[in-house]
Amino acid sequence: MSEKAIQPPKPKKLKTEDCAEKKKYLIVVIEGASLEAAKVGNDYVILSSEKHATFLSKNKKDPADYRPDILHQCLLNLLDSPLNRAGLLQVYVHTAANVLIEISPQCRLPRTFDRFCGLMVQLLYKLVIRSAGSSQKLLRVIKNPVNDHLPVGCRKLLTSFAAEKLTVCSKIVDPAANDPLVVVIGGIARGKIETEYTDEEIKISNYPLSAALTCAKITSGLEEAFQKSV
Repeated sequence: MSEKAIQPPKPKKLKTEDCAEKKKYLIVVIEGASLEAAKVGNDYVILSSEKHATFLSKNKKDPADYRPDILHQCLLNLLDSPLNRAGLLQVYVHTAANVLIEISPQCRLPRTFDRFCGLMVQLLYKLVIRSAGSSQKLLRVIKNPVNDHLPVGCRKLLTSFAAEKLTVCSKIVDPAANDPLVVVIGGIARGKIETEYTDEEIKISNYPLSAALTCAKITSGLEEAFQKSV
């Protein structure tokens, strides 16, 4: 690749090294995320409607479907949350191109979109991003399906504006329950996510929400539910 290498992010310091050690925690799956790499000119890039509309149109692709900025915003919201810093969050990304990515809770992503895209290009071609100066894996491409990586028997919810019942985020978890919870959020700008592994759909607002705001509301609500741990 001719694109200049992006310095791998340094890991965050969290209260726990591994979410799996805790029985009660949140797993977020960003479904349908736009994260496709291609060679444009002399560089390998993450395709974006804002920067590569001409390239996408020439290749008969709808530019509106190429919004990696949505994934960037979602991940910043999730990884910056107190829930994640308390070691109570695990994030997976399932892209529209059927690539499954596991993101370490200790990962600190680039704050700027351009650097984020550079890092994602490296991930898609190298399949793993390690912490600078160590062998710790901060980002890695893993084998599908996502359901194989989720705890057996855990509750799996899909957020959807089309769901009938409105659910307050802090009430998603049963206070008496002590099991992991999976919440699936569509990393898309339009349309509806369909999954085969979720148990039910929930609506967290009477208004359509962006994916990033959905992430923020879910983590904030679960922080209240897990308040003794956060």
